[in-house]
Amino acid sequence: MGGLLYTTLAAALPLLHFTAAQTNTAAGGTWPTDLVGTWSTKSNKTLTGPGFYDPINERLIEPSRTGISYSFTSDGWYEEAYYRAISNPQNPNCPSGIMQWQHGNWYMASNGSLILTPIAVDGRQLLSQPCTYKQGIYTRYNQSELMDRYAVYTDPYHNIPRLDIYKFDGSPMNPMYLAYSPPQMLPTSTLNPTTASSTAGSKSTSTSSSKAKAKRGEFEVPINWKAKQQDGKEVVHYINADRLWWIGLAMTGLGGLLYLGPRRMGIQL
Repeated sequence: MGGLLYTTLAAALPLLHFTAAQTNTAAGGTWPTDLVGTWSTKSNKTLTGPGFYDPINERLIEPSRTGISYSFTSDGWYEEAYYRAISNPQNPNCPSGIMQWQHGNWYMASNGSLILTPIAVDGRQLLSQPCTYKQGIYTRYNQSELMDRYAVYTDPYHNIPRLDIYKFDGSPMNPMYLAYSPPQMLPTSTLNPTTASSTAGSKSTSTSSSKAKAKRGEFEVPINWKAKQQDGKEVVHYINADRLWWIGLAMTGLGGLLYLGPRRMGIQL
């Protein structure tokens, strides 16, 4: 009976969270205000904003540590930054790294799921495979996301706001912690329009609009921001291979310890 009661209460917690959170109305859903801010995983080194993606010089900026960051505004805009290392157990000297950035619109549906729709032309991805390619592969990135549910609460250990997001299949993402409020973001407008008519998103048409952007922690991009790009040349960047090697070595060592440790103690996995 006790186990059943515990399971029932645990399942009800997300529902209690959603009904208690203050929300703003959106077309087709709501914008819960408890999500507003910039959230980052434990390393707190991967963060959204101009420190991760530089649209003026068209480049992704490598953080000192891997991590994930999401930012949400109270009027339906979001931004995300991913930096992940991919270990290679067969050849620890050849790890890979991937950086991804995108932004767009978000809302919470009536069933509590989060719908994230990026601005298709703005997303960027940098894949680095030092043992395969001398330079990283820099491409556009566009991936809509469906999050099954989320929970915001005060972490009992760190005593700061914590965000738990569950993917479309119910599996949890790494927990994130509030880094900035208001959020630290690039402008929510389209940064890389393919044509003059394709520009979408919020535009600053008055002083009040500019102040609203500043309050959200956004940064204005000059009209001639593309002037520094060289037409006709492919933009190719790379991720620090030495840093990836150490990360890959650490991940391989940890995997070996987790695998061999229990066996040495006579525990069958």
